[in-house]
Amino acid sequence: MKKLRWTMDGSFWDLDMSTPRTIDGLARPVPGDPLPLGISRGVRLSRPKQIDFFQRFMTMPFVPSYAGNSARGGGDGFSLQRVLNFPFGQRWFATLLGQFNLQKFVSSIKENGLMQPSESSWLQGIGRHLRNKSLYALGFCSEFLITQDDTVLVSLEGYGDKKTPRKKAVLHHKFPHHNLTVEAAWPELFVDQLGAYWDIPFSMAIDLASVASDSGASYHLCINHNVGSPKQFEGQPNSGVPATLLPGLCIKSAFSFKKNIDVWRSKAPKLKMVQPFDIFLSNPHISASGLLGAVVTASLGDNIVRAQVDDETLGFKGFSLRVPDVNSAILADIFASVSFSAQHGNFQRLFLDLTRFYARLDFPSGSKFLSGATRLAHDLYNSQRPNLETVQAICPNATLSLQQQIAGPFSFRVDSGVALSLKNRDWHLSVNEPVFAIEYALQVLGSAKAVAWYSPKQREFMIELRFFET
Repeated sequence: MKKLRWTMDGSFWDLDMSTPRTIDGLARPVPGDPLPLGISRGVRLSRPKQIDFFQRFMTMPFVPSYAGNSARGGGDGFSLQRVLNFPFGQRWFATLLGQFNLQKFVSSIKENGLMQPSESSWLQGIGRHLRNKSLYALGFCSEFLITQDDTVLVSLEGYGDKKTPRKKAVLHHKFPHHNLTVEAAWPELFVDQLGAYWDIPFSMAIDLASVASDSGASYHLCINHNVGSPKQFEGQPNSGVPATLLPGLCIKSAFSFKKNIDVWRSKAPKLKMVQPFDIFLSNPHISASGLLGAVVTASLGDNIVRAQVDDETLGFKGFSLRVPDVNSAILADIFASVSFSAQHGNFQRLFLDLTRFYARLDFPSGSKFLSGATRLAHDLYNSQRPNLETVQAICPNATLSLQQQIAGPFSFRVDSGVALSLKNRDWHLSVNEPVFAIEYALQVLGSAKAVAWYSPKQREFMIELRFFET
């Protein structure tokens, strides 16, 4: 899941989310309606390359994954994946990824029996079950390194249980100070804030993002075009369609400025002749970060966005402009984020040499916050009891993360959102979408790790390979 990242940009640049429900292991977040607006796609190692790494260097003959029956719909259960490489040279990487649904295979044997009366041996019975096409899925992926700065990826997924085939084409280009991504997919898989998955018949996105830095300004521009009516992913119940997934064209532009401050950073010498398990996690520190930005969104079609504040009781409508005759709208807003990070240990010793805590408060809509703060100040000035809805409007979205070394390169990690509900007199503190993970640091690579994570809400389990994440 996207939460398993130590991101300092807040939740505004939504990265593609990891999911075992498709062969390529990715789902795009539904652009927020209201804000925040997810406009940064993120570039990472493709799923076939991850599995190829596990097979070659970690002696894993099969890579397991699990997609269970969540509250939002069904899943395929426990599956095994293996990839086959086609060596076409250094600039062309082609793979065939096969997936076998082990849970469905075992269930078929339990329901129908291992052998039929006409079969003379148990091998014939197993062969009959293995001939069930619904147990298999195949994904072909081809990556072309056109130049040192240009990469083209083409993928095709097919499923034996007659699910819709998936096709995707992606172009990555590196500018000196920006990254460009152009993607077309049919259908494209999205996931909303409630955890429900949606298929869009055809979606195309163009994303231009400035290269991330620890401090300073950043810029994002995204153009997205959806065609066709969205429908929920196979096996999931019907629910309201997110407005931003409806057919139409959407252009988003955002500018932000980030500042990091080191409150304290250890100057104690590290152990000599001992390489840290992760070089990016070898400096004890206490630091804080702040981010302030503005975003403008223009939409044309059925996917028109609406202002963050539509409630008359808050006394502010936000910055928006609509042209009903041509079904278009323009929305502008500001956002902010404040984060705190603390680390103890150098991640060099074998036991308990890394403890890391991270907390972030996101204010996704300046218009909503200002309207709520203005109304709250008015109530306090006039000695009136503040409205709970007004207080709720100024409450930020909170994210907490904790990482603890267990032994050697192994560490335990938990990420979760925290929300305070003031809709009734009894204040209710809830934990949103916790994700638990075991991380194995690949010491020989400097800063890389194998991550096995589980999401109780989505009932998903996955093993991933990640590089240079801090």
